Amino acid sequence: MSEQMVPPFDVPWERLRARTSEKWRHHPPDVLPLFVAEMDVVPPEPVIRAVHDALATGDTGYEGDRGYAEAFAAFADERWAWTVDPASARLVPDVMQGIAHVLRLLTDPGDAVVITPPVYPPFRTVVEHIGRRILTAPLNAAGRLDLETLDRAFEQAKAGGHRAVLLLCQPHNPTGVLHTADELAALRDLAADWRVRVVADEIHAALVPPRPDGTRPPVTPTTTVIPDAIALHSAAKTFHLAGLKAAVAVPGPAATELAVLPQLASDGVSHVASIAHQAGFRHGGPWLDGLLDALAGNIGLVGRLLAERLPAVRWIPPEATYLGWLDLRSAGIPEGTPPAEFLLDKARVALVEGAAFGAEGEGFARINLAASRPLLDEAIVRIAAALP
Repeated sequence: MSEQMVPPFDVPWERLRARTSEKWRHHPPDVLPLFVAEMDVVPPEPVIRAVHDALATGDTGYEGDRGYAEAFAAFADERWAWTVDPASARLVPDVMQGIAHVLRLLTDPGDAVVITPPVYPPFRTVVEHIGRRILTAPLNAAGRLDLETLDRAFEQAKAGGHRAVLLLCQPHNPTGVLHTADELAALRDLAADWRVRVVADEIHAALVPPRPDGTRPPVTPTTTVIPDAIALHSAAKTFHLAGLKAAVAVPGPAATELAVLPQLASDGVSHVASIAHQAGFRHGGPWLDGLLDALAGNIGLVGRLLAERLPAVRWIPPEATYLGWLDLRSAGIPEGTPPAEFLLDKARVALVEGAAFGAEGEGFARINLAASRPLLDEAIVRIAAALP
C-alpha cells in the first residue's frame, strides 16, 4: 500500500517522527505533540503530483497569473454555493500577512481593531505590529459572539471619529464555533450602525466535519452576509500545506479597497505553493471528504474518552476546525499552574496554553484532533494518569 492510500490520520508513527516541521521537532521524542495546527496526514495525491511536476520541469519561478483565485472560486462554488469574482480577489503571501495588509487599508495608525477572545494569538501580534490599538469583545459563556459586548467595544473604537475594524475568526479558533447566518446578520447590522468594517479569517472554513447524525453544519461565508467585509482564504489548513504559503483576499460586493492594495502584497506569494493550493482546490475534494469523515470519528472518540476517563474535563465538541477546546478549570491542576504546562511536565502531552488566546482562556488548553486514534487515546490515558 502506498503512503497516499493510508487512511487519514493513520500515517505510521515512524514516518511522522521523521518529519522536521515544528510539530515534530519542538519537543523531545517522548512528548505526544498535539499543539501546533498541523495534521498527521499526507496531502492529496493531486497536490503531491503537481508539486513534483513543478520541480521536475523547473516551474519554480515567480507567481504571475490569476490561477489561484480562479481555483478558489471553483472550490467556493462547489462547497458553499458561494460565487466569488476572481478578478476582484487579490493574492497575499499567507492569511496573517494578508490581514495585516487589509488592516492597513481600512485603518490608520492608532485606530482600533476589535478581537473576540479567546482567539488565535497572532491576531494580537499582527494588530500590535502594524500600530493599531486592540480592543476586546470576549465571546459569551457558550463561546459565541456577544452583541452587547461588541456594541460597547464598537462605541469605544469609534470614539473621537476613528476608523475601526472587527477581526473575525470564522470558524472560531480555538473554540471550533461556526458562526451562523443569523449571527452574522446581527453582526452586520451592528457593524453598520457603528460604521465598523469586518475582516474575516476563514482559513478553517472547509474543515467542517459531519455531525453524529451524518448531516453537515452549513457554512456561511462572511462576505455573503456582510457585503463590505473582506475575507482571507487559503488551502493551507484544508490540505495540510502550512509549509507552502499562499492565500487570497476576497472582498464582499461592497468592499472596494482591494483595488488599491499595493503590488507588494502579492509579490511574496510562492509560485510552487500556489500550484499546490490550486491542485488541492481543484482536485482535492474526495480526499477532503474522507478527511472530514475521519475527523468526525476523532471528535466522537475524544468525547467518549473524556466522558469515561476525564469527567472533570469539560468541552463542547467543535462544529468546525480540527481543534478542541478543553476546560481544565475543575480538573484538579494545582492553583496558579497553567494547564498545558502541567500536562507537558506530568503527562508528556503538548497542548497549547489557553491563556495564549487571551485572559479568557486561562484554565483551558487547545488540543489538535487531527491525529491518529492511538495517539489520541494514549494522550487521554496519560492526562488521566497525571491529574490528581
